[in-house]
Amino acid sequence: MMKIRKALESDVQSIYSMRNRAIIEKCTGFYSSAQLALWTQGDISAALINDIVANFFVSVFKDRVIGCGKVNLETGMIDAIFVDPDHSGQGAAKSMLVFLEELALDNDLKLLQLESTLNAASFYRACGFVGDEVSTYHSPRGISLDCIPMRKLLKN
Repeated sequence: MMKIRKALESDVQSIYSMRNRAIIEKCTGFYSSAQLALWTQGDISAALINDIVANFFVSVFKDRVIGCGKVNLETGMIDAIFVDPDHSGQGAAKSMLVFLEELALDNDLKLLQLESTLNAASFYRACGFVGDEVSTYHSPRGISLDCIPMRKLLKN
């Protein structure tokens, strides 16, 4: 059975490796090879470690991190939902999204926002998010990627 818990510093490497695999395996065909290389290159920064420990949640299955995600409880911005490609299509992303939505509701948020990768937009639409316009996401790593800003009104 999969469980969701707060990320620990000991999860950082697993999250980073899983994120890179998910980007390369799921975003190929939607972004160029050069974009994928820039997006996944480099070491884990101190800022990323701090962000993971402070803000991330992880999905764990059989003592292995298989997914991650976070929500900013001030802005309602959802970010960094990644699932290990070996567990894709098994409900880990949906479970994380439901968990983050419940956390947002518990903190009196009424609106969630995210910047979907092109390959994930249909998933988010199926989960009640709306948005079709392509925009540009500027990552902290200095790469610009096409994305689709999306929103979802939450109901108490």
